Amino acid sequence: MTHEKYASCIEACIKCAQACEHCADSCLSEQNVQNMAECVRLDRDCAELCWTAAALMSRGSQFVAGICGLCAEACDACGTECGQHEAEHCQSCAEACRQCAEECRQLAGAAV
Repeated sequence: MTHEKYASCIEACIKCAQACEHCADSCLSEQNVQNMAECVRLDRDCAELCWTAAALMSRGSQFVAGICGLCAEACDACGTECGQHEAEHCQSCAEACRQCAEECRQLAGAAV
């Protein structure tokens, strides 16, 4: 099955999407929400792209390389932003983003 060759990337995307969803929600509970606005925006964008990448890989779409390349870019941006905040949820999200970006970048390069 096609999705089996993407298994580790799908797993990384799902883990990252979940971390981003949790981070965005947690950021909204922070004392100074204004300082977290960009983090929330990037969390939401990154999560959406990760969910989409996982779905496209699961069905063996012809757009896997493109979406994984874009997903890696979003993960890089989100990971950088989250990494600037001390909150545990941000640090966990940053790590999930780094791992997902690496997986997606490898897959995007191999799928071309």
